[in-house]
Formats: sequence, structure tokens, C-alpha cells
Amino acid sequence: MAKPTNPTRIGLAGLAVMGQNLALNIAEKGFPISVYNRTTSKVDETVERAKLEGNLPLYGYHDPESFIQSIQKPRVVIMLVKAGAPVDQTIKTLSVYLEKGDCIIDGGNEWYENTERREKEVAELGLLYLGMGVSGGEEGARNGPSLMPGGSFEAYKYIEDIVLKVAAQVDSGPCVTYIGKGGSGNFVKMIHNGIEYGDMQLIAEAYDVLKSVGKLSNEELQSVFTEWNKGELLSFLIEITADIFGIKDDKGDGYLVDKVLDKTGMKGTGKWTIQQAAELSVPAPTIEASLDARFLSGLKEERVEAAKVFKSSDFVDLSADKAIDKQKLIDDVRKALYAAKICSYAQGMNLIRAKSIEQGWDLKLGELARIWKGGCIIRAIFLDRIKKAYDRNPGLANLLVDPEFAKEIIDRQSAWRRVVCLAINSGISTPGMSASLAYFDSYRRASLPANLVQAQRDYFGAHTYERVDIEGSYHTEWFKLAKHSRI
Repeated sequence: MAKPTNPTRIGLAGLAVMGQNLALNIAEKGFPISVYNRTTSKVDETVERAKLEGNLPLYGYHDPESFIQSIQKPRVVIMLVKAGAPVDQTIKTLSVYLEKGDCIIDGGNEWYENTERREKEVAELGLLYLGMGVSGGEEGARNGPSLMPGGSFEAYKYIEDIVLKVAAQVDSGPCVTYIGKGGSGNFVKMIHNGIEYGDMQLIAEAYDVLKSVGKLSNEELQSVFTEWNKGELLSFLIEITADIFGIKDDKGDGYLVDKVLDKTGMKGTGKWTIQQAAELSVPAPTIEASLDARFLSGLKEERVEAAKVFKSSDFVDLSADKAIDKQKLIDDVRKALYAAKICSYAQGMNLIRAKSIEQGWDLKLGELARIWKGGCIIRAIFLDRIKKAYDRNPGLANLLVDPEFAKEIIDRQSAWRRVVCLAINSGISTPGMSASLAYFDSYRRASLPANLVQAQRDYFGAHTYERVDIEGSYHTEWFKLAKHSRI
């Protein structure tokens, strides 16, 4: 295996597909790179790919010592291994050969507190540490991902020249920025994935309504989503959805999407997002609905049995009385999807802001929207509008009240309500769209029925309450008053 005449600029350990692709991307941008993997066949595979993809300056090593020794000082090593214990094990293996001032970067989907723990642990060895969110999947890693590095600013400066070239490039620049201190990079990537959960669920609901109520064929659905991808919904997820509807089954008749089992997997970032929402007392119902939808999809066998108990003929389908105007339905669903999507992003941004305040990270929401414009899974044209909303007002309480987004929701809310009502009356669940609408309707009301809930809490638990007309905290002997009034 050929070795470099001079030390390489950077190293990468962990050569599953994401690791291989990121290493090749770095090499292609002109930075000689050393690679290492515990299973050595992956090293040879990556070196072979580097040759085939343009004799790229990538060099493979079968043992950790020679791998580390091949990198120029101060050394920078990116790890792309499974989150949790494998990260600790890799740090242990590599740190034996690293020297004071060297830097380790974790590019996996790690829990942010683990990153903060590791930053402190390696600091005792004189090493720097970054937790860097990498979004864009396999294709993004190879051709330009969105990168979210957080941790040591000194460490970020070591790799800034590399990440500025390796990241996706859009009109506003490279899709990377120093996120902030501690585990902020991992936290931002986690919320990105939570927003992604919401986005995917909302698209699935749009598909369900168009297919189940509108009776659109896969050919029609492909055409609709292709058209949507030319307007306000222009995004990676809409684009790939249009592609999916066009793929024929290679193992039988019909389209492949209809043969895919309706059971959604997950890796954990969506669950972490909702746990954080609960910890921070930040409502994130759209993201939560998407997670619940995945849990429900996992109950396939139970759902098959339940379908026999609750035959659809037992429901009075109120939509069946009227002929469906397909074009009107398509237009309404597009508007509902867009409005609900705004709510999902608003919830994600509010989670990031709340955590930033709690941790003192000083995160810039407009800059996060900017680096998500390219490379990542949730890249979408309307992220540019989100960036502008936070540029206009960095202290914006909620995206919903930005004047531009507020107008867009007002213009679309009738269509949104029609779609949710139509789905309910047709027995089609739209948990994401419904949760988004409930979020909007609760947020826009000056008064909610929470007064009754607080009165109940005071009745049975003496939790006290505040009044709308007089300052102070009050407790009422509700039981005694009620008993007295009954006499």
C-alpha cells in the first residue's frame, strides 16, 4: 500500500460508507488524508475507491500507531463510528499515540452530554475535541454535507480551511459554521434530525390523503411532487419523494413503494429531541406526532388484526357524498403541507434557542438556517426565508409571528383546515398536520382553557393559582365552597 512522502493533513478513523465518502471528499478537495479502520478490509476498499475515483491523495493504514504517525502535527483525526461505547473505545485506541495539542473530532450522531464529557476527559491528556454533526447521508458526505462543529474553538480553527471546502456550497457560502461551545454541534444536529422526522411524516400524510382520498396513482403522485418541487416546497425530501413514486418494482409487477413494508425504523435522535422538549418545557407536537407515528407503524401485526375489527365500512365517510375535485385537493394539500412544515421548523428552532439559553451557547438561529440550505436532508428553499426572518429580528419569539410567515399561514389556513377535516371524516390519520394545526391554534389564542386545569390543580392539590385581575398567588377551598353551595 503506497505511503505519502510527507505527513498527511488529516486522518479519519471509521470506514463505514459515511466515513469512506467523507474521506474521499476531503481527499478530492486537495487535502491528503490518512484512513484507518479496525476491520482492515474496509481500509483496502477505501484505498481502492480513491484510486478509481481519480487517484485521490488517500492513504490507508492497518494499525492505529502508523495511522497517527502519518498525520502532520498538530494532528487532527475525525472519527466516524457508532455513537456510544465505540466512540470511547476509538478515543482510547488513538489517544495512546496522540500528543499534546492534537485534536479529535467525532462526526457521529452523539448525545451532546457524551461529547461534553469526552471534551473534558481528553483535555486532561492535553487534547482538543469537537463534536461535529454531519448531515446529508452518503451522497452528502461524498459531495458536500452540511457540517455542524461544536466544542473547542481552537480545534475548529485547525480544520476551518478543510471544512470550508468540504461542506456543501450554496449562494450564501459553505454550509458550515462554528456552532458554539460544548456539545452544541451535536445538539443542533439532533434537532435537525427531529425536524427531519416531522418533515418526513408531514410528506407521508400528504401522500396518504392524495392516495387514499384523492385516489391518485403513483404516476400522478410523481407528477404532483415534481411540480411541488418547483415552488415553495422545493426541497431534497420532496425531490426524493417524487423519485420514489417513479421506481418500478424489479422483483414483480407495479411500483416498488407499494411493496415496502409500512414499518418505519429509527436510530434515536427523534426520541432524544422529544425528551429534550419535555426537559426544556418547549412544545414540539409535530415532531412528537412523527415519533408516535413511527411507534404505531411498528405495531404492524396488531394493526392488521385491528383492521379486521374496525372494518372501514363501519365508518360514515362524510367525504364520500361529494365528488373529490382532484386539482383542488392537490392545491389544498400543498398549502396544508407548507403551513404544517413552518410549525415543525418553528418548534425545532425554539428548542435550539431554549437549550442555547440554558447552556449559554449563544447560538445564532439565522446562521443555522443558512448552513442547512445545502448538503443536509432538510435542505429546502424556504430555509432562506427562515434565515431572513432571524436576520430581521434575532429575538423573534416564534417563526409563526414573523410578518412574512404569519401572512403565509393566514393565506393557507383555510386549505389546511379543509385537509385535516377531510382526513378525519375519511378515517385517515394526519397526526403531524393535526398537531401542527393545534399548535398554531393554541399559540394564536390570547386565552386558553388552562384556567380550568389550574383550578382543578388547586382544588385537589392546593397548588395555588394566579388571577387575571389582581396580582399575587391564591388558594381557594373549592371543596368547602362546593359542599356549602350544595346544602
